[in-house]
Amino acid sequence: MADLTPLLAFRWSPRAFDHTAELSPQDASALLEAARWAPSADNSQPWRFALGHRDDDTWKRILVSLPGGDQRWARHAAALVLAARAGGDAERAGYDLGQAVAHLTVQATALGLHVRQLRDLDRAGLVTDLDLPAHVRPHVVIAVGRLGDPLSLPADLLRAETGLRHRLPLAALLLTGRAARYVP
Repeated sequence: MADLTPLLAFRWSPRAFDHTAELSPQDASALLEAARWAPSADNSQPWRFALGHRDDDTWKRILVSLPGGDQRWARHAAALVLAARAGGDAERAGYDLGQAVAHLTVQATALGLHVRQLRDLDRAGLVTDLDLPAHVRPHVVIAVGRLGDPLSLPADLLRAETGLRHRLPLAALLLTGRAARYVP
């Protein structure tokens, strides 16, 4: 593997979160600052966030927007962050929001935190429950916390949690020659 910064090489998206760990105000601020400083087209910053700390009202509203299978483990996260795109061209705003979430993710790794992103959520419910402005569209929920004990997970999640991480080979990602025709 290439010489990656440890912030990228050791980033991992667990489901096992420490249900006793809390997200400090300083760490929460650092995560959101990292997202704020992400690049965006014309510096438009077309992203908005709702931060819920474990068991507060925002956290509960975000948690119930997730499918039951994800609630099983997400309920242990110290924080749930709704990342939403705000106005503008949907494709461009979605790309820029992805940059902001990636910056938040790298900052979390630098702080010894872990995140797991969830795209399957009740977007319409969140718009209503969080009373979001019309131009704000929920995109992803980010579970944030300290690593917990994987043995605390149900058996089906334990297998996924403890399995080897896999990535496509670099050649399969390059759009040149034969790799451009790669089909998994």
